Amino acid sequence: MYHPPDYFQIDELLTDEHKLIRQSVRQWVEREVKPVIDRYAQKHEALPKDLMRQMGQLGALGPFIPEKYGGAGLDHISYGIIMAELERGDSAIRSSASVQSSLVMYPIYAFGSEAQRKKYLPKLASGEWIGAYGLTEPNHGSDPGSMLSRFEDKGDYFLLNGAKMWITNSPICDVAVVWAKDENGKVKGLILERGMEGFSTPEIVDKWSLRASATGEMVFDNVKVPKENLLPGIKGLKGPLMCLNSARYGIAWGVLGAAMECYDTALQYSLQRKQFGKPIASFQLQQKKLAEMLTEITKAQLLVWRLGVLKNENKATPAQISMAKRNNVETALKIARESRQMLGAMGITGDFPIMRHMMNLESVITYEGTHDIHLLITGMDITGIAAFD
Repeated sequence: MYHPPDYFQIDELLTDEHKLIRQSVRQWVEREVKPVIDRYAQKHEALPKDLMRQMGQLGALGPFIPEKYGGAGLDHISYGIIMAELERGDSAIRSSASVQSSLVMYPIYAFGSEAQRKKYLPKLASGEWIGAYGLTEPNHGSDPGSMLSRFEDKGDYFLLNGAKMWITNSPICDVAVVWAKDENGKVKGLILERGMEGFSTPEIVDKWSLRASATGEMVFDNVKVPKENLLPGIKGLKGPLMCLNSARYGIAWGVLGAAMECYDTALQYSLQRKQFGKPIASFQLQQKKLAEMLTEITKAQLLVWRLGVLKNENKATPAQISMAKRNNVETALKIARESRQMLGAMGITGDFPIMRHMMNLESVITYEGTHDIHLLITGMDITGIAAFD
């Protein structure tokens, strides 16, 4: 049985609604994800699409979107709690929900027309439609301003050409929010739908990480996009970066789920596993590992709780979000590695979740802003000087 660590009694800072949401998502993960996730990861097969519908029923897709558009109308701490419970199941399931919520539903809600909100958000919130987000390109990741995807005004429609890479959900998506430059070089958002001629989504295979996630490309070969599919409320890189801030916030919470699962697994194993006639938990070096893991988890918990309060008050800055994302992913990855060592050879087997979490976190530490870029964002905030321009 899972025993989530709460060394500084952070539960006392949560509302009854927060705890009820956590319980509901945790029970769903235990029932629907945990029994099957190792099989899908071992087979390098994407989790069933029906899980998106189930998450929609839970209110886990776009939970901060108002109820009038199909969302749950929850606060940002609730969103973080949901992400943590989903990532305890697997980063693949959290990634799907995170993309759907922060990178597809959020821009349609924040930058879309009322007609776009009414058309897309309810079906995305229910999981009937699956969304994807097209920003990263084969040769442009950390530098999205250099993107090559372009669209031209053809009078009755826009003509889109280009390609995107490393896109979660792309092989199975029904809707995609794609960022491309117009004839004047200004970045704008377009909503694409499955079935548009010239729009294809090849799957990326042979991954060692996020093996239960559908990851792919987006290829735009003279795609005719209706003019009403342009997001009217934003232009420039501010739009996609605001989406990434929402996603990074969710990741900062989400990876805690993986970290706490690894820690709890290592703790329970160390109490049961005997060497030299006594449990390995009695040895100083193992206690050192556990104490350090719990300390880092506690620091990360306090960091995202405070960030969630600031987010609810609309005070959280992009730099604060970057710091939390970078710190918590690094923390989770280190805990996964230490936990794996405590389990010895058993730590690499599918009987335990640690190695799967570790491999997934190797991707999470890179996507939605690399580990190094987030450090430089903090550096820029401190000094006022951008080291990556």
